[in-house]
Amino acid sequence: MGHHKILTGARLATMVTGDDYGLIENGALVLSGDRIAWVGPAPELPAHFDGPVRDLAGRLVTPGLIDAHTHIVFAGDRAREFEMRLGGASYAEIARAGGGILSTVTATRAATPDALVAQALPRVDALLAEGITTLEIKSGYGLEAATELDMLRAARRIGAERPVRIRTTYLGAHAIPPEYAGRADAYLDEICLPTLRAARAEGLVDAVDGFCESIAFSPDQIARVFETAAALNLPVKLHAEQLSNLGGAALAAGFGALSADHLEYLDAPGVLAMARAGTVAMLLPGAFYTLNETRKPPVDLLRQNNVPIALATDCNPGSSPLTSLLLAMNMGCTLFGLTPAEALHATTTNAARALGLADAGTLAAGQRADLAIWDVTHPAELAYRIGFNPLHQRIFAGHPC
Repeated sequence: MGHHKILTGARLATMVTGDDYGLIENGALVLSGDRIAWVGPAPELPAHFDGPVRDLAGRLVTPGLIDAHTHIVFAGDRAREFEMRLGGASYAEIARAGGGILSTVTATRAATPDALVAQALPRVDALLAEGITTLEIKSGYGLEAATELDMLRAARRIGAERPVRIRTTYLGAHAIPPEYAGRADAYLDEICLPTLRAARAEGLVDAVDGFCESIAFSPDQIARVFETAAALNLPVKLHAEQLSNLGGAALAAGFGALSADHLEYLDAPGVLAMARAGTVAMLLPGAFYTLNETRKPPVDLLRQNNVPIALATDCNPGSSPLTSLLLAMNMGCTLFGLTPAEALHATTTNAARALGLADAGTLAAGQRADLAIWDVTHPAELAYRIGFNPLHQRIFAGHPC
Protein backbone atom coordinates (compact mmCIF):
# COMPACT_ATOMS: atom_id res chain seq x y z
CA MET A 1 0.00 0.00 0.00
CA GLY A 2 2.39 2.70 1.24
CA HIS A 3 0.25 5.66 0.17
CA HIS A 4 -1.21 6.22 3.61
CA LYS A 5 -0.29 8.96 6.06
CA ILE A 6 -0.68 7.89 9.68
CA LEU A 7 -1.18 10.38 12.51
CA THR A 8 -0.81 9.00 16.04
CA GLY A 9 -0.52 10.37 19.56
CA ALA A 10 -3.54 12.59 19.01
CA ARG A 11 -6.56 13.53 21.05
CA LEU A 12 -9.36 13.33 18.50
CA ALA A 13 -12.55 15.40 18.67
CA THR A 14 -14.41 13.28 16.12
CA MET A 15 -17.70 15.24 16.48
CA VAL A 16 -19.61 12.11 15.43
CA THR A 17 -21.93 12.27 18.43
CA GLY A 18 -24.63 14.88 18.65
CA ASP A 19 -24.03 16.41 22.05
CA ASP A 20 -20.34 16.15 22.91
CA TYR A 21 -16.95 16.07 21.21
CA GLY A 22 -16.80 12.33 20.50
CA LEU A 23 -13.34 12.36 22.09
CA ILE A 24 -10.84 9.58 21.49
CA GLU A 25 -7.82 9.80 23.79
CA ASN A 26 -4.57 8.46 22.32
CA GLY A 27 -6.18 8.32 18.91
CA ALA A 28 -4.88 7.64 15.43
CA LEU A 29 -5.98 8.78 11.99
CA VAL A 30 -5.09 7.22 8.65
CA LEU A 31 -5.26 9.48 5.59
CA SER A 32 -5.47 8.06 2.09
CA GLY A 33 -5.25 10.70 -0.62
CA ASP A 34 -7.86 13.35 0.14
CA ARG A 35 -9.91 11.06 2.42
CA ILE A 36 -9.82 9.70 5.94
CA ALA A 37 -9.33 5.92 5.75
CA TRP A 38 -9.52 5.05 9.45
CA VAL A 39 -10.12 6.70 12.84
CA GLY A 40 -9.86 5.12 16.27
CA PRO A 41 -7.77 4.44 19.38
CA ALA A 42 -4.10 4.07 18.43
CA PRO A 43 -3.74 0.55 19.96
CA GLU A 44 -6.47 -0.64 17.56
CA LEU A 45 -4.78 0.66 14.41
CA PRO A 46 -4.97 -2.16 11.81
CA ALA A 47 -1.59 -3.51 10.82
CA HIS A 48 -2.26 -3.37 7.06
CA PHE A 49 -2.04 0.43 7.01
CA ASP A 50 1.52 1.34 6.17
CA GLY A 51 3.16 4.63 5.37
CA PRO A 52 4.88 7.47 7.20
CA VAL A 53 3.84 7.83 10.84
CA ARG A 54 3.66 11.21 12.52
CA ASP A 55 3.36 11.51 16.30
CA LEU A 56 1.23 14.53 17.22
CA ALA A 57 2.49 14.50 20.84
CA GLY A 58 -0.94 14.73 22.42
CA ARG A 59 -2.25 17.59 20.30
CA LEU A 60 -5.96 17.97 19.61
CA VAL A 61 -7.28 17.16 16.14
CA THR A 62 -10.70 18.41 15.01
CA PRO A 63 -12.40 18.42 11.65
CA GLY A 64 -11.34 21.44 9.63
CA LEU A 65 -13.52 24.37 10.66
CA ILE A 66 -16.27 25.61 8.35
CA ASP A 67 -17.30 29.27 8.03
CA ALA A 68 -20.72 28.82 6.45
CA HIS A 69 -21.95 32.43 6.17
CA THR A 70 -19.66 35.16 4.82
CA HIS A 71 -19.82 38.19 2.53
CA ILE A 72 -16.03 38.19 2.31
CA VAL A 73 -15.80 39.43 -1.31
CA PHE A 74 -16.38 43.19 -1.33
CA ALA A 75 -14.56 46.46 -1.99
CA GLY A 76 -13.90 49.34 0.36
CA ASP A 77 -14.74 49.53 4.06
CA ARG A 78 -17.28 51.17 6.34
CA ALA A 79 -15.05 52.39 9.16
CA ARG A 80 -16.46 55.92 8.85
CA GLU A 81 -19.94 54.49 9.43
CA PHE A 82 -18.64 52.78 12.55
CA GLU A 83 -17.56 56.21 13.75
CA MET A 84 -20.93 57.73 12.87
CA ARG A 85 -22.85 55.00 14.66
CA LEU A 86 -20.76 55.50 17.79
CA GLY A 87 -21.52 59.19 17.52
CA GLY A 88 -25.22 58.42 17.78
CA ALA A 89 -26.29 58.23 14.12
CA SER A 90 -29.06 55.74 13.36
CA TYR A 91 -28.89 53.15 10.58
CA ALA A 92 -31.42 55.23 8.61
CA GLU A 93 -29.35 58.41 9.03
CA ILE A 94 -26.23 56.58 7.90
CA ALA A 95 -28.08 55.25 4.84
CA ARG A 96 -29.26 58.78 3.95
CA ALA A 97 -25.64 59.96 4.20
CA GLY A 98 -24.70 57.43 1.52
CA GLY A 99 -23.73 54.66 3.93
CA GLY A 100 -25.17 51.22 4.54
CA ILE A 101 -25.13 48.31 2.12
CA LEU A 102 -25.39 50.69 -0.82
CA SER A 103 -22.03 52.33 -0.04
CA THR A 104 -20.41 48.91 -0.37
CA VAL A 105 -22.39 48.38 -3.59
CA THR A 106 -20.91 51.57 -5.02
CA ALA A 107 -17.35 50.52 -4.12
CA THR A 108 -17.82 46.95 -5.31
CA ARG A 109 -19.29 47.99 -8.66
CA ALA A 110 -16.24 50.20 -9.20
CA ALA A 111 -13.73 47.42 -8.46
CA THR A 112 -12.21 45.15 -11.09
CA PRO A 113 -12.54 41.38 -10.65
CA ASP A 114 -8.80 41.24 -9.87
CA ALA A 115 -9.25 43.90 -7.20
CA LEU A 116 -12.13 41.99 -5.62
CA VAL A 117 -9.93 38.90 -5.28
CA ALA A 118 -6.94 40.90 -4.04
CA GLN A 119 -8.99 42.67 -1.35
CA ALA A 120 -10.66 39.43 -0.20
CA LEU A 121 -7.51 37.31 0.11
CA PRO A 122 -6.13 38.88 3.33
CA ARG A 123 -9.51 38.30 4.98
CA VAL A 124 -9.59 34.73 3.69
CA ASP A 125 -6.03 34.14 4.90
CA ALA A 126 -7.00 35.28 8.41
CA LEU A 127 -9.66 32.56 8.47
CA LEU A 128 -7.41 29.87 7.01
CA ALA A 129 -4.87 30.66 9.73
CA GLU A 130 -7.53 29.58 12.25
CA GLY A 131 -8.09 26.15 10.74
CA ILE A 132 -10.93 26.89 8.32
CA THR A 133 -11.00 24.43 5.42
CA THR A 134 -14.44 25.26 3.93
CA LEU A 135 -15.71 28.77 3.30
CA GLU A 136 -19.07 30.01 2.04
CA ILE A 137 -19.00 33.27 0.04
CA LYS A 138 -22.07 35.27 -1.00
CA SER A 139 -22.60 37.78 -3.76
CA GLY A 140 -24.98 40.66 -3.08
CA TYR A 141 -22.92 43.85 -3.35
CA GLY A 142 -23.41 44.22 -7.10
CA LEU A 143 -27.18 44.32 -7.46
CA GLU A 144 -26.56 44.43 -11.21
CA ALA A 145 -25.74 41.52 -13.49
CA ALA A 146 -22.08 42.23 -14.27
CA THR A 147 -20.94 42.83 -10.67
CA GLU A 148 -22.96 39.98 -9.16
CA LEU A 149 -21.34 37.57 -11.64
CA ASP A 150 -17.91 39.11 -11.01
CA MET A 151 -18.34 38.52 -7.26
CA LEU A 152 -19.21 34.86 -7.81
CA ARG A 153 -16.26 34.44 -10.19
CA ALA A 154 -13.99 36.07 -7.59
CA ALA A 155 -15.24 33.58 -4.99
CA ARG A 156 -14.45 30.66 -7.31
CA ARG A 157 -10.99 32.13 -7.98
CA ILE A 158 -10.24 32.25 -4.26
CA GLY A 159 -10.74 28.46 -4.24
CA ALA A 160 -8.18 28.17 -7.05
CA GLU A 161 -5.64 30.48 -5.39
CA ARG A 162 -5.85 29.11 -1.85
CA PRO A 163 -6.15 25.58 -0.40
CA VAL A 164 -9.76 25.96 0.74
CA ARG A 165 -13.10 24.57 -0.37
CA ILE A 166 -15.42 27.35 -1.53
CA ARG A 167 -19.21 27.22 -1.65
CA THR A 168 -20.80 30.12 -3.50
CA THR A 169 -24.19 31.63 -2.71
CA TYR A 170 -26.13 33.99 -4.95
CA LEU A 171 -27.53 36.87 -2.88
CA GLY A 172 -29.00 39.10 -5.56
CA ALA A 173 -31.97 39.70 -3.22
CA HIS A 174 -29.77 41.49 -0.65
CA ALA A 175 -30.96 45.08 -1.07
CA ILE A 176 -32.84 47.21 -3.57
CA PRO A 177 -30.35 49.25 -5.62
CA PRO A 178 -30.89 53.03 -5.81
CA GLU A 179 -31.87 52.89 -9.48
CA TYR A 180 -34.80 50.63 -8.48
CA ALA A 181 -35.86 52.53 -5.33
CA GLY A 182 -39.52 51.75 -4.63
CA ARG A 183 -39.60 49.14 -7.42
CA ALA A 184 -38.43 45.95 -5.75
CA ASP A 185 -40.50 43.65 -7.97
CA ALA A 186 -39.12 45.26 -11.11
CA TYR A 187 -35.60 44.74 -9.75
CA LEU A 188 -36.38 41.03 -9.22
CA ASP A 189 -37.83 40.68 -12.74
CA GLU A 190 -35.21 42.66 -14.62
CA ILE A 191 -31.98 42.05 -12.68
CA CYS A 192 -32.08 39.57 -9.79
CA LEU A 193 -33.78 36.56 -11.36
CA PRO A 194 -32.20 36.78 -14.85
CA THR A 195 -28.76 37.10 -13.22
CA LEU A 196 -29.46 34.03 -11.09
CA ARG A 197 -30.24 32.07 -14.25
CA ALA A 198 -27.03 33.35 -15.88
CA ALA A 199 -24.96 32.44 -12.81
CA ARG A 200 -26.45 28.94 -12.79
CA ALA A 201 -25.70 28.51 -16.50
CA GLU A 202 -22.07 29.49 -15.88
CA GLY A 203 -21.71 27.08 -12.94
CA LEU A 204 -21.05 29.88 -10.49
CA VAL A 205 -23.67 29.20 -7.83
CA ASP A 206 -24.10 26.46 -5.21
CA ALA A 207 -27.05 27.97 -3.29
CA VAL A 208 -29.41 30.95 -3.24
CA ASP A 209 -29.95 33.41 -0.39
CA GLY A 210 -32.06 36.51 0.29
CA PHE A 211 -32.64 39.18 2.92
CA CYS A 212 -36.21 39.07 4.22
CA GLU A 213 -36.70 42.28 6.18
CA SER A 214 -38.70 45.52 6.01
CA ILE A 215 -35.60 47.33 4.69
CA ALA A 216 -35.05 44.66 2.02
CA PHE A 217 -37.50 42.12 0.54
CA SER A 218 -40.92 40.90 1.65
CA PRO A 219 -41.77 37.21 2.19
CA ASP A 220 -43.76 37.20 -1.08
CA GLN A 221 -40.78 38.60 -2.98
CA ILE A 222 -38.40 36.09 -1.38
CA ALA A 223 -40.81 33.31 -2.34
CA ARG A 224 -40.41 34.34 -5.99
CA VAL A 225 -36.63 34.09 -5.66
CA PHE A 226 -36.91 30.68 -4.02
CA GLU A 227 -39.32 29.39 -6.69
CA THR A 228 -36.75 30.33 -9.32
CA ALA A 229 -34.01 28.60 -7.29
CA ALA A 230 -36.14 25.44 -7.05
CA ALA A 231 -36.69 25.49 -10.82
CA LEU A 232 -32.90 25.64 -11.21
CA ASN A 233 -32.45 22.80 -8.69
CA LEU A 234 -30.52 25.01 -6.26
CA PRO A 235 -30.87 24.83 -2.46
CA VAL A 236 -31.86 27.96 -0.55
CA LYS A 237 -31.06 29.75 2.71
CA LEU A 238 -32.29 33.05 4.13
CA HIS A 239 -31.31 36.06 6.23
CA ALA A 240 -34.41 36.00 8.45
CA GLU A 241 -35.77 37.51 11.65
CA GLN A 242 -32.69 39.68 12.23
CA LEU A 243 -34.42 43.01 12.89
CA SER A 244 -38.10 41.99 13.08
CA ASN A 245 -40.31 38.92 12.67
CA LEU A 246 -41.68 38.65 9.14
CA GLY A 247 -41.97 34.84 9.23
CA GLY A 248 -38.95 34.42 6.98
CA ALA A 249 -37.60 31.35 8.76
CA ALA A 250 -40.90 29.49 8.34
CA LEU A 251 -41.01 30.58 4.68
CA ALA A 252 -37.48 29.29 4.15
CA ALA A 253 -38.30 26.02 5.93
CA GLY A 254 -41.27 25.61 3.58
CA PHE A 255 -38.78 25.57 0.72
CA GLY A 256 -36.60 23.01 2.55
CA ALA A 257 -33.92 25.63 3.24
CA LEU A 258 -30.46 24.49 4.30
CA SER A 259 -30.37 27.27 6.90
CA ALA A 260 -32.13 30.32 8.25
CA ASP A 261 -29.62 32.89 9.46
CA HIS A 262 -29.49 35.56 12.23
CA LEU A 263 -32.87 34.70 13.90
CA GLU A 264 -32.89 37.18 16.80
CA TYR A 265 -36.67 37.67 16.38
CA LEU A 266 -37.50 34.02 15.64
CA ASP A 267 -40.71 32.78 17.31
CA ALA A 268 -41.98 29.32 18.28
CA PRO A 269 -43.89 28.64 15.01
CA GLY A 270 -40.71 29.51 13.09
CA VAL A 271 -38.66 27.13 15.26
CA LEU A 272 -41.18 24.32 14.72
CA ALA A 273 -41.17 24.87 10.96
CA MET A 274 -37.36 24.71 10.93
CA ALA A 275 -37.42 21.55 13.06
CA ARG A 276 -39.81 19.83 10.65
CA ALA A 277 -37.74 20.81 7.61
CA GLY A 278 -34.33 20.01 9.14
CA THR A 279 -33.27 23.62 8.52
CA VAL A 280 -30.13 24.69 10.42
CA ALA A 281 -30.26 27.77 12.69
CA MET A 282 -27.25 29.85 11.63
CA LEU A 283 -26.43 32.25 14.46
CA LEU A 284 -24.23 35.26 13.72
CA PRO A 285 -22.97 36.79 16.97
CA GLY A 286 -20.59 39.16 15.17
CA ALA A 287 -23.52 41.13 13.77
CA PHE A 288 -25.36 41.02 17.11
CA TYR A 289 -22.23 42.42 18.76
CA THR A 290 -21.39 45.04 16.13
CA LEU A 291 -24.94 46.40 15.95
CA ASN A 292 -25.15 46.41 19.77
CA GLU A 293 -28.33 44.34 19.66
CA THR A 294 -30.06 43.24 22.85
CA ARG A 295 -32.55 40.65 21.61
CA LYS A 296 -30.92 37.21 21.48
CA PRO A 297 -31.93 34.29 19.26
CA PRO A 298 -34.11 31.72 21.11
CA VAL A 299 -31.35 29.20 21.80
CA ASP A 300 -33.32 27.22 24.40
CA LEU A 301 -36.27 26.84 22.03
CA LEU A 302 -33.93 25.68 19.25
CA ARG A 303 -32.39 23.11 21.61
CA GLN A 304 -35.77 21.86 22.84
CA ASN A 305 -36.85 21.22 19.25
CA ASN A 306 -33.53 19.68 18.16
CA VAL A 307 -32.85 22.35 15.56
CA PRO A 308 -29.15 22.14 14.69
CA ILE A 309 -27.27 25.33 15.58
CA ALA A 310 -24.40 26.67 13.46
CA LEU A 311 -22.14 29.70 13.95
CA ALA A 312 -20.33 31.78 11.33
CA THR A 313 -18.41 35.05 11.10
CA ASP A 314 -20.88 36.78 8.74
CA CYS A 315 -17.73 38.60 7.60
CA ASN A 316 -18.97 41.77 5.92
CA PRO A 317 -17.92 45.43 5.90
CA GLY A 318 -20.96 46.88 7.65
CA SER A 319 -22.53 44.78 10.38
CA SER A 320 -19.85 42.14 11.11
CA PRO A 321 -16.29 43.06 10.11
CA LEU A 322 -15.14 39.83 11.73
CA THR A 323 -12.47 37.51 10.33
CA SER A 324 -12.09 35.17 13.31
CA LEU A 325 -14.28 32.08 13.55
CA LEU A 326 -12.68 31.28 16.91
CA LEU A 327 -13.94 34.63 18.20
CA ALA A 328 -17.37 33.88 16.73
CA MET A 329 -17.32 30.63 18.75
CA ASN A 330 -16.42 32.54 21.92
CA MET A 331 -19.18 35.08 21.22
CA GLY A 332 -21.66 32.26 20.63
CA CYS A 333 -20.89 30.97 24.12
CA THR A 334 -20.61 34.29 25.95
CA LEU A 335 -23.40 36.24 24.22
CA PHE A 336 -25.84 33.47 23.25
CA GLY A 337 -25.19 30.86 25.95
CA LEU A 338 -23.93 28.00 23.78
CA THR A 339 -21.70 25.39 25.38
CA PRO A 340 -18.16 24.97 24.00
CA ALA A 341 -19.24 21.60 22.57
CA GLU A 342 -22.21 23.24 20.86
CA ALA A 343 -19.87 25.93 19.50
CA LEU A 344 -17.56 23.33 17.98
CA HIS A 345 -20.48 21.42 16.46
CA ALA A 346 -21.69 24.81 15.21
CA THR A 347 -18.49 25.28 13.18
CA THR A 348 -18.06 21.65 12.07
CA THR A 349 -20.99 19.20 11.79
CA ASN A 350 -23.82 21.73 11.75
CA ALA A 351 -21.95 24.18 9.54
CA ALA A 352 -21.46 21.34 7.04
CA ARG A 353 -25.22 20.67 7.16
CA ALA A 354 -25.87 24.36 6.53
CA LEU A 355 -23.91 24.00 3.28
CA GLY A 356 -25.44 20.66 2.31
CA LEU A 357 -22.08 18.89 2.66
CA ALA A 358 -22.18 15.26 3.82
CA ASP A 359 -18.41 14.65 3.56
CA ALA A 360 -17.17 17.29 6.01
CA GLY A 361 -17.51 18.26 9.65
CA THR A 362 -16.59 14.97 11.33
CA LEU A 363 -13.55 12.74 11.72
CA ALA A 364 -14.75 9.45 10.27
CA ALA A 365 -13.70 6.98 7.60
CA GLY A 366 -14.71 8.16 4.15
CA GLN A 367 -14.83 11.85 5.07
CA ARG A 368 -12.61 14.44 3.42
CA ALA A 369 -9.18 14.69 5.02
CA ASP A 370 -9.74 18.30 6.09
CA LEU A 371 -8.32 18.61 9.60
CA ALA A 372 -7.17 21.19 12.11
CA ILE A 373 -4.38 20.29 14.54
CA TRP A 374 -4.30 22.43 17.68
CA ASP A 375 -1.80 23.15 20.46
CA VAL A 376 -4.47 22.62 23.12
CA THR A 377 -5.31 19.77 25.46
CA HIS A 378 -9.09 20.09 25.59
CA PRO A 379 -11.50 21.21 22.84
CA ALA A 380 -13.25 23.69 25.17
CA GLU A 381 -10.11 25.84 24.85
CA LEU A 382 -11.06 26.70 21.26
CA ALA A 383 -14.13 28.66 22.38
CA TYR A 384 -12.66 29.81 25.70
CA ARG A 385 -9.78 32.02 24.62
CA ILE A 386 -10.33 35.54 23.23
CA GLY A 387 -7.99 36.74 20.49
CA PHE A 388 -5.61 33.78 20.72
CA ASN A 389 -5.05 31.33 17.88
CA PRO A 390 -3.74 27.91 18.98
CA LEU A 391 -3.66 26.36 15.49
CA HIS A 392 -0.62 24.11 14.99
CA GLN A 393 -1.39 23.05 11.41
CA ARG A 394 -4.17 22.82 8.88
CA ILE A 395 -4.53 19.75 6.67
CA PHE A 396 -6.57 20.31 3.49
CA ALA A 397 -7.55 17.36 1.27
CA GLY A 398 -4.82 15.31 2.95
CA HIS A 399 -2.07 17.90 2.44
CA PRO A 400 -0.48 19.88 5.28
CA CYS A 401 -0.69 23.60 4.55
